[in-house]
Amino acid sequence: MNTQGLNLFIIDDNQLLLTGLRNYLHTRFGTHLNISTFSTGKSALNKVDKNTKIVILDYFLDGENGNDVLQSIKTINPQTEVIMLSSNEDIGVAIDAFRKGAADFVIKGEKDKKKISSLIYNILTYPIRIMVREFGISKFLAIFLMTFLTMGIAVFFILQFLY
Repeated sequence: MNTQGLNLFIIDDNQLLLTGLRNYLHTRFGTHLNISTFSTGKSALNKVDKNTKIVILDYFLDGENGNDVLQSIKTINPQTEVIMLSSNEDIGVAIDAFRKGAADFVIKGEKDKKKISSLIYNILTYPIRIMVREFGISKFLAIFLMTFLTMGIAVFFILQFLY
């Protein structure tokens, strides 16, 4: 069991964007995320598996269509949350990405890092928000229960490997 954090992939053919976004998210989330970067969809698809939680995917990759990569990711792991990142502001492009399984669509620009950070935070805290909304418990109790559950699962798997 990976106790270092959830797996997040960033796929973009712009090396400057890859490095900048990775550093920004690492500063924001620290060890809660294992961030890997890829300059092609093909290289990322070789690493996508059942443990891939979040993918930030450029819509226009050099020689590749982001929607094709998105569909391949969803085929490998339908639970992976894919955030499409694009400089294209055409609503039709966004709608097509949503139809193919994107969780969200972010336009590249001044505030794209903050928007992506907010989306990741929402993905990570989803179980807590559901417990608060559906069961009416306090946020602090929900966090306690999730921590207790996570620790219980970790102990269970550790004991399985030791004995």
